[in-house]
Amino acid sequence: MDHPLHRDRCEPGHTLLSVRGLLVGYAGRPLLPPIDLDVRCGEFLAVVGRNGSGKTTLFRTLLGLIPAVGGRFERHAGRVAYVPQRLAFDDLYPVTVADVVAMGTLGPWTRGAMGGRAMREATATALEELGAADLAARTFRSLSEGQKQRVLLARVLASGARLVFLDEPTAAMDAVAEAESMALLAHLQERHGMALVVVSHHLAVAFEAASRVLFLDADAAAPVLGTPAEVLRHPAFAARYGAHVGEVARG
Repeated sequence: MDHPLHRDRCEPGHTLLSVRGLLVGYAGRPLLPPIDLDVRCGEFLAVVGRNGSGKTTLFRTLLGLIPAVGGRFERHAGRVAYVPQRLAFDDLYPVTVADVVAMGTLGPWTRGAMGGRAMREATATALEELGAADLAARTFRSLSEGQKQRVLLARVLASGARLVFLDEPTAAMDAVAEAESMALLAHLQERHGMALVVVSHHLAVAFEAASRVLFLDADAAAPVLGTPAEVLRHPAFAARYGAHVGEVARG
């Protein structure tokens, strides 16, 4: 039976995000040189850079949370999802796992709120696919970091999003949970054709998983965009990370 979560598979090559001459910053002052970028279905784009390099500002701009300083961008995805590092309700409210996943069907970038039955079906199906059905009745705050990430990815799946922004998805995880989370991202990418735009400070993991890498550095002449191997060899990346380049290359 064809389930609604699987009907909108993103076709390879379809452009979900177009960025042209984008300047990001605050109070009319850009933090970075202009950014040109296309993100397509099935792509894993890792966004890397040192602290303060503008990664979060870029995310906030592309999500429409702050205005661009210059240039333009267009989202062609229909539905967009965002997975932040930490959720404000995590320690404040006894929200259940099922509630968290159901919230994905109500997001501002979805096609409109689902009815009660459709919401429950989407929630149950997403939890089942992500291997978290047994967690549905538990409170989100009681979960391990790895379980929380599994639930947040189920929420993404329930939303039907094609374009997904993730901010440090493996932060605070041990090596096992980190590997499991990256495997789940690969599953969503392959089965549903989602495009994943992922900010990460863990360079070895990001470079191993990504199809392309965007390296941001305010001191560089321009953002560096290319395959992991191309970015790794770029002089601007080597200048910023120095001896750590070898660690990334070894994975």
